[in-house]
Amino acid sequence: MRKWLTGIVATLAISMALFHLYSGGIQLFPATQQRAIHLALAFALVFLLHPFFKSKDSIEKERNGFGLLINSILAILSLVAGGYLTLRYLDLPLEMSSPTLTTIVIGVLVILLTLEVARRMLGMALPIIAIIFLVYAFIGDRLPLMIQHSGYSFEQIVTQIGLSNQGVFGIPLGVSASYIVLFVIFGAMLEKSGAGNMFLDLAMGLVGRYRGGAAKVSVVASALFGSISGSQVANVVTTGVLTIPLMKRGGYKPTYAAAVESVASTGGMILPPIMGAVAFLMADFLQISYAQVAFAALIPAIIYFVAIFIMVDLRAAKEGLQATEVENKVNLKELMFKKGHLMLPLVILVVLLMVFQMTANNAAFWAIISVPIACLFRKETRMSMGQIYSALQEGVKLSLMVVAACSAAGIVIGVIDMTGMGLRFSSVLLELSGGSLLLLCILTMFASIIMGMGLPPVASYLVLAILAAPAMVDLGVPPIAAHLFIFYYGTLSAITPPVALAAYAAAGLSKTSPMKVSLVACRLALVAFIVPYMFIFGPELILIGSTGSIIFATVTALMGVYAIAVSLEGYFTAKLNFFSRVILFAGSIMLIRVDVLSSVIGLVVIVLVLLYEGKFANKTNKAILLDKSL
Repeated sequence: MRKWLTGIVATLAISMALFHLYSGGIQLFPATQQRAIHLALAFALVFLLHPFFKSKDSIEKERNGFGLLINSILAILSLVAGGYLTLRYLDLPLEMSSPTLTTIVIGVLVILLTLEVARRMLGMALPIIAIIFLVYAFIGDRLPLMIQHSGYSFEQIVTQIGLSNQGVFGIPLGVSASYIVLFVIFGAMLEKSGAGNMFLDLAMGLVGRYRGGAAKVSVVASALFGSISGSQVANVVTTGVLTIPLMKRGGYKPTYAAAVESVASTGGMILPPIMGAVAFLMADFLQISYAQVAFAALIPAIIYFVAIFIMVDLRAAKEGLQATEVENKVNLKELMFKKGHLMLPLVILVVLLMVFQMTANNAAFWAIISVPIACLFRKETRMSMGQIYSALQEGVKLSLMVVAACSAAGIVIGVIDMTGMGLRFSSVLLELSGGSLLLLCILTMFASIIMGMGLPPVASYLVLAILAAPAMVDLGVPPIAAHLFIFYYGTLSAITPPVALAAYAAAGLSKTSPMKVSLVACRLALVAFIVPYMFIFGPELILIGSTGSIIFATVTALMGVYAIAVSLEGYFTAKLNFFSRVILFAGSIMLIRVDVLSSVIGLVVIVLVLLYEGKFANKTNKAILLDKSL
């Protein structure tokens, strides 16, 4: 990259970081201004950093030839469009009601730039969806009655989608502009401070010494890192580069090692505090506090990771993988003494959000400021100005995917809002389900997985929150349960074939078949596919209900998860026979619904099978020992 271009990119990135720090900690700008500046700087960076084509040859050509000129022009147009809206934000409502040629040109420009930015950052999936919705806005009045709308003029569509707060500049971009970028910068600051490696060392110290320690390190490290990361793939690449080779050395097959990493990294998106930035969008959509979303998501996320942890433990026991597989032993006391202070910013963030109920942008601002301050506690962890500068740039660059997803999703949401399509889609789902909540959940699950393929969690959630969640709410599902349901399955699409991005990334690191990794990952994460049904039919798992019922639901869910893991892995204290595995699985399914009678029956079935298998295994082991002695 040419030096002058590098300088421009650095200037734009730092300007964007400082703008968000100022607006987050000192003074938030009016909504239209905040979103316009945010979009202009982000889009300009996308065009200067990400080429039209992805091949190495084309990247070099675009940075040195005619492509560089085109990208520069697109970057300038982004700044011009954002600048116009920033300066004219007070007059914009009047201009949209009686649009001038300039207003229409700016609206068209914003839409086209948004589609191109989304294509460069996210691939073709979301732009194609957005284009389909745009076409529907233009020709929907000529379609069959069931999906027909009343019709809108070109000016109405352009101003609503390209300029208003019900389109590109709607709630998703507003949340991105207000605080999501700050949280991404916070994650980059933590990583640059050495906290990312500290999480891996902490996981090694906690579980590395036990059987199957390598896989358990992957689960714990991916959970810790993923809780502050915004991408399943980024989580895989960051932690997997260390944990996958570790698992392979420990005796796990390459496919299984990659599957464990992809499942654990995907789970990081559903674990508070940040949840891939979706927690803040969900709070905004539902008009509830962030703390409510984080607390509601906590128990299901814990169940998810407990299930994976049990699965890898049982696999290690079945294959006889012992603690000696982990070469790098970490002294926890020494680690916490030397690097424990690096966790202080994360603690500060959680306390500010949960205890002091501080706004998300203020909490993120002070959490970012606390990172270099916390690093001062020990000489070897102190951050230089160069590291801080680099972290700010890196955070902004990592946030570009979120900006692209939010702005493109704004097109979809704008068309849905304008045409009333969301109500029609919900009606279709309700009609297909015949009023059955279970069937509606199954239909919504498939819709969420399909819609989430190839998209980051933010993008898939935004679209599904408008299209699918209302139908579930209409059947009596608590709104937060419905939104968590679609979020889970949209996120799990990262390991679901055929477009399993997290599985593909892990397969590349493990040098094995992506499709095999995806299939093994789905088997490992089967519990994750069941957990959302648990909190739909037992909302106590998302803290809706009395304390006693919440405790009962959590205990029975953990028992059910353990039984499912044993059933799937086919191992308890020894290998299980086929019928025991089937009965165990059936017993665990009875624990999905928080009902005393079905739960007691399920628990009795599980306990009886495990007691029988434990006794049978002991007899078998004694017989083997007797044969050996003879």
